[in-house]
Amino acid sequence: MSKQKKSKVRLLHQYYKYTGFYSFIWENSKKALLPLATVIGILLYINYRVMSIDDMLYYVTQNFSDLSIFSLFLISESILGLLPPDIFIAWTKNTQSPLLYLSILAVLSYLGGVISYYKGRTLLLIPKINDYLEGKMTKHIKNMQKWGGFLIAVGALLPLPFAIACLAAGMIKFPQKQFFIFASLRVFRFVIYGYIIYSALS
Repeated sequence: MSKQKKSKVRLLHQYYKYTGFYSFIWENSKKALLPLATVIGILLYINYRVMSIDDMLYYVTQNFSDLSIFSLFLISESILGLLPPDIFIAWTKNTQSPLLYLSILAVLSYLGGVISYYKGRTLLLIPKINDYLEGKMTKHIKNMQKWGGFLIAVGALLPLPFAIACLAAGMIKFPQKQFFIFASLRVFRFVIYGYIIYSALS
């Protein structure tokens, strides 16, 4: 690595350190890991104390269509991530094609982020809604202005509010091409969490 590149990396590191980016990731990761551990704990408790997870997920697959579950997931991912994706990941394990269904979830989650991004750009055109969102999301907007694409990448990969990061990106009119690239990292989150949850439930 050349001295020029090293100096750029060092300056970038200092910037993120001084603006609190690393502490932001650490604190929010700790908060987000608790819900994940809770979900896995609940699933394991149900599996060993109440009923088999396989039986429960089989009931879901028999009584709800794939389309309805995928639609619910897309709606959730488009509206601030109302439902934990981990529940849906656990559902895919009991389907006929777990990896295919997991891939579909990953794509839908990415599309949910894209919808949130364009929602942020569109809602700016409505003064009352714009004022309301700016008041509610002041902190997220400031963070997006400071950290931009890195915040989107972190939201995509870690158990952080991805939809909120995408909405804030849209509200500050973050460049579309760069947004698509950073947001596409969302797919890797499903690969990692799919492996963790599949292993826990095996």
